[in-house]
Amino acid sequence: MIDETTPPRVDSEVGPLRAVLLHRPGNELKRLTPRNNDQLLFDSIPWVDRAQEEHDAFAEVLRGRGVEVLLLADALRTALADTRAHAAGVHAAVDERRLGPDLADSLRSHLSSVSPAVLAEVLMAGMTFEELPAAEGASLVRLMNHPNDFAVDPLPNLLFTRDSSAWIGDRVAVSSLTMPARVRETAVLDLIYAYHPWFRHASRAYGAHSAPIEGGDVMLLSPGVLAIGVGERTTAAGAESLARSVFADGIAHTVLAVPIQQTRATMHLDTVCTMVAADAVVMYPLSADSLTAFTMRPTDDGSVKVEGPAPFLTAAAEAMGIERLRVIDTGLDPVTAEREQWDDGNNTLALAPGVVVGYERNVETNARLAEAGIEVLAITGSELGSGRGGPRCMSCPIRRESI
Repeated sequence: MIDETTPPRVDSEVGPLRAVLLHRPGNELKRLTPRNNDQLLFDSIPWVDRAQEEHDAFAEVLRGRGVEVLLLADALRTALADTRAHAAGVHAAVDERRLGPDLADSLRSHLSSVSPAVLAEVLMAGMTFEELPAAEGASLVRLMNHPNDFAVDPLPNLLFTRDSSAWIGDRVAVSSLTMPARVRETAVLDLIYAYHPWFRHASRAYGAHSAPIEGGDVMLLSPGVLAIGVGERTTAAGAESLARSVFADGIAHTVLAVPIQQTRATMHLDTVCTMVAADAVVMYPLSADSLTAFTMRPTDDGSVKVEGPAPFLTAAAEAMGIERLRVIDTGLDPVTAEREQWDDGNNTLALAPGVVVGYERNVETNARLAEAGIEVLAITGSELGSGRGGPRCMSCPIRRESI
């Protein structure tokens, strides 16, 4: 049971993890077919029952280390019990431009009368035209769509809770998601953070309707120091906007904008590296020497000073006030490194300094971490990884202790 008396706060990537937001795979994954999985950003069709078993095991590993787990579906149902949230949820589900005014009105009327649990399921798993409530009169939109086409799109990527929001200090940044398949996730997280009792008074570090930024690109290197990947999902405008926001709020003094390749393999900064200790990262070796960073800091007149680019590892160490940032490579050779990077070898979740969760299939990377004194809690992820995400992607830390 989540301790709602302790306010959320996250100041680093590796402080002892005490509470986390996860999403157990649900019926939204059963909506994936060979016809739509590319559009919905999955590389293959997951075996849903096995994905749920793997996720349950992941959650149990966290609970076994003293982490409170808040499941997104539970949080959404709780939020939707508020009548204002229920009305906002109906609005978020119905796209009048897509359905036309008559069909949209019919669906709104139907969803306004359903329970919070039913509305939550529609928001997460979507709704096909066949599942729409019966309506009087003809609808061209209904007639011209196949019964199994989506009137409300499913959100299979809700699994990756890190991308849709990230806590920075005592504030939450709700992501402005880039890919069309994920845009509506923002509305779901907005509902949770606005109406769930634990978050109702939480301040925002970033608005969901600002320039594109995703939580997988946001890394809290140390208290007051952020790194933001700029690539396929987060734009330079998004990185600068977030930097200005955290400077204005006084929750960061330095932000590093880190250009990354705009490819599927490196969609977020956390596919390139993650922190495993206060002074160490696990990193794809081909990026170690090539990764650069622009350093942003606030000025006395309220503007932002930008310097660089400089080597990322150098800029990060300087901003963190340490001599150097230790690097643990993904794999032992270029081929293994590329394979394990693709299999989310870099995408670890730190439960404490020197203790991380990683996929068991990344044998070489896990061995390198162990050799460096990092404890690896290995989990299976053969089905969870079909959407290109590892333990960090699947978790949004809500509360960490200070290092």
